[in-house]
Amino acid sequence: MAAPEKKDFYEILGVGRGASADEIKRAYRKLTRKYHPDANPGDKQAEKKYKEINEANEALSDPKKRAQYDQFGYVGDMPPGGAGGGSGFGGFQSADFGDIFGDLFGSAFGGSGRRASNPNAPRQGSDLEYSMQITLEDAYRGASKKISIPRLETCEQCKGDGAEPGSKVKTCPTCGGKGQVQQAINTPFGQMAQTATCPSCRGKGKIIETPCTKCRGQGRVRKQHSVEVKIPAGVDTGIRLRVSGQGEAGINGGPSGDLFILLEVRPDKRFQRRGDDLNVAVDIEYPQAALGCEVKIETFDGMETLDIPAGTQPGSKLRIKKHGMPKLRGSGKGDMNILVRVKVIKKPSAKERELLEQLATEMKVQVKKK
Repeated sequence: MAAPEKKDFYEILGVGRGASADEIKRAYRKLTRKYHPDANPGDKQAEKKYKEINEANEALSDPKKRAQYDQFGYVGDMPPGGAGGGSGFGGFQSADFGDIFGDLFGSAFGGSGRRASNPNAPRQGSDLEYSMQITLEDAYRGASKKISIPRLETCEQCKGDGAEPGSKVKTCPTCGGKGQVQQAINTPFGQMAQTATCPSCRGKGKIIETPCTKCRGQGRVRKQHSVEVKIPAGVDTGIRLRVSGQGEAGINGGPSGDLFILLEVRPDKRFQRRGDDLNVAVDIEYPQAALGCEVKIETFDGMETLDIPAGTQPGSKLRIKKHGMPKLRGSGKGDMNILVRVKVIKKPSAKERELLEQLATEMKVQVKKK
């Protein structure tokens, strides 16, 4: 029997071997959005790539599986030829042999082993993630957004069991409904019992004589689903909202997964956000800066009057308290920070020039004469 093809899961996800869990998660999300079957209908290469991406993520996102892959180059049952496809035990460091062989061969070796899970037990559906862009004003006030997402839902025709209504579902005679069978394998320690997926039912534990014509025996169908998402006031880019029970349908009557909304707040032409504060610039004339004035400042709640003291210098920063963004955690709001810019006349009229020259004389400063 030929050894299974080795795959470089790190290369598939485009990350280095020292990548953190967050880096692996980000790479997986980016690639699944690119190669998802819904985004590439009928593209067999994209479908193959999507399966490889999920296989790599399943291995590298689980610390135990990743440790096994890093040490042996595979995840799951031992491939032919021994650990990592080689001979001997040169790859072992300070490992617990009882735990290692218990995981690989089950209780037949005397280790802790993994009990065969019931294939007909209820299982929760997969979580989904959706990227959403909102305006800064949405983030300020809070909002309710209706979105449409593709997801797997329980088939209405067969009620999720995968069988055409009126047909029979039999317990698999090969595995007795367990979904797994015991196989004898030869190891350096002699013949051992190994648990493997049942070849007759492919791990389902049951045989469907007549598959449902709507879901083709899968028990779930992909549909567009509308969800109303409540966005709390004060959110910022990178915030991840959880909508419970709006992920994919569970299996065998299990609960649905969750939907996670990854938010991106678009830049605003009027205000620049810094944490819970909003920054804005205001332009005033030289006499206003010298003598003081009042100006109107736009906020999300209307116009506010800002008092600019006499002698305000260009680049000064003033503040209107509690007119920034709502605090997502806690109460209150940030502040509105105002940068004061003083305008200089580029082409003064004859009268303006005369007055400026008089001012220069009064201030005893030199200026260019026209």
